[in-house]
Amino acid sequence: MTSHSTVLVTGASTGIGAIYAERFARRGHGLVLVARDKARLEALAARLRQETGAAVDILVADLTQPGDLAAVETRLRGDASIETLINNAGAALSGPFVDQSTDDVARLVTLNTTALVRLASAVAPRLVRAGKGAIVNIGSVVGLAPEFGMSVYGATKAFVLFLSQGLSLELAPQGVYVQAVLPAGTRTEIWARAGIDTQAMPDLMGVEDLVDAALVGFDRRELVTIPPLHDPARWEALNTARQALVGDLRQAQVAPRYRTAA
Repeated sequence: MTSHSTVLVTGASTGIGAIYAERFARRGHGLVLVARDKARLEALAARLRQETGAAVDILVADLTQPGDLAAVETRLRGDASIETLINNAGAALSGPFVDQSTDDVARLVTLNTTALVRLASAVAPRLVRAGKGAIVNIGSVVGLAPEFGMSVYGATKAFVLFLSQGLSLELAPQGVYVQAVLPAGTRTEIWARAGIDTQAMPDLMGVEDLVDAALVGFDRRELVTIPPLHDPARWEALNTARQALVGDLRQAQVAPRYRTAA
């Protein structure tokens, strides 16, 4: 990523996305800010232009709406100055699966997975042709553990991790960096929007701390950055165990425990 390239940030009006926008503006990059809230986007853009001198465009878009999503895809395909995509837009749902409406579940999956992969798909071919660029996908530690109890949300974040790992294998040899960022609970508006009381969650990480840690991983070109994980050996052990499991799969042979008795 060149020093004066442009960064497109989704979910940019507040929280993690807004801090990413501020940090990249202070690094000298132009910005394209994407979110639903026009007033907030305009206020953030005006502040960043004044404080940093950055060139800031806004795209008002609801990424669950096909027309809005298509407009962002078009910008990613056609704007050669955009060298980094921050796939941050996302939502959560509270309550058990059986109490969540089918429409709410569908919207969550659309935003957290479909929109994210479509935007990555829109920009990746151009980045590969250029031989440079970055795609940052914001996941969650919830995607590692069904025990957290947020089944659909966690499933979408498991998708984000898997996709990032797969894309890295494909794109890194062609000069495109892919990073998955896995926050734990972070003090953003996502919880209130999901109807979750943050007063019952006293250990939430600050948004600036989260983004600054993620950017350390970005600068180090980590594939998976987990800011709340204090012992990195835990992740390394999990990843090593996963690779060993894959290596022990025997496609043509049923495992003895599944063979019927003679």
